[in-house]
Amino acid sequence: MPLAVSLGDPAGIGPEIIAKCWDHRAAFGITPFVAVGDPRSIAAVWDGPIATIDDPREADSAFDIGLPLIAISGLEAAIPGRPSLAGAHLALDALELAVGLARSGTASAVVTGPVSKEQLYAIGFTHPGQTEFVAERCGVSASNVAMMLAGPSLRTVLVTTHISLAQVPAALSAALIEARGRAALRGLQKNFGIAEPRLAVAALNPHAGEGGAIGREEIEMIEPAIAALRAEGWHVTGPHSADAMFHASARAHYDAALCMYHDQGLIPLKTLHFEEGVNITLGLPIVRTAPDHGTAFDIAGQDRADPRAMAAALKVAASAVAFRCPA
Repeated sequence: MPLAVSLGDPAGIGPEIIAKCWDHRAAFGITPFVAVGDPRSIAAVWDGPIATIDDPREADSAFDIGLPLIAISGLEAAIPGRPSLAGAHLALDALELAVGLARSGTASAVVTGPVSKEQLYAIGFTHPGQTEFVAERCGVSASNVAMMLAGPSLRTVLVTTHISLAQVPAALSAALIEARGRAALRGLQKNFGIAEPRLAVAALNPHAGEGGAIGREEIEMIEPAIAALRAEGWHVTGPHSADAMFHASARAHYDAALCMYHDQGLIPLKTLHFEEGVNITLGLPIVRTAPDHGTAFDIAGQDRADPRAMAAALKVAASAVAFRCPA
């Protein structure tokens, strides 16, 4: 079965990078996928062949003829670089259909193109992001999923995501850290084939709180969560001072780092793997990945978008499917 790939916001770079992935499918080593979205948004940025299909199972035979596409059309065509409410509706419709294809088993996984949260919020979207939307559609509580950012030499998992830094300490709890850690460990087994995963847990405060002198979150929340996970038999270390966790020799000792807040996990990942970072949602009954970047409206339609992160998202999705369903 092919991967289902939602185009994201049609005015962003999603249509371009997805088309470029099909163009360079052999060089990237990409398996068949079917795009879901408005064909006009692809035609506006790419002059390659599009193979419009109705059934995802047709994607395999169409893949070498043209970019397989399940078409969704809106009232108006999007203009690259000019986000609109009509484009947000198209992005949401494409996301809904792509997730539905994966849930029904007619697609092997879902890969989501970048969307504009501002535009989605303007049309009534109530989820913090695509991650939470996909979780709801899969019948999974948002507290039971985790956001992993993966690159060739580093994987980070976030305990808290899109909240202000000032809100992080109050949002943390031993139960939440434990749940995110468990999702990370199980996700490493299911999606990456690591039988005995190693998880390194970051501290919240500088120098891991200096024994409570500059913060007690490590003592009151992080250490109890680590102890609970260890009691279940998992290999978990920490809390580690975050400033010493991400150099090469430190990364050799863990398979993923559990980070307390957004930038703690995103800064090292993007520093090391800006062009090929992948967002993978752990804890779902389906595989869902996305490139770890946004819509880039400022360069949309200029043939400047780099497809490597989307290619990586496609490859990680296909690899996760293979680990979950070995031949």
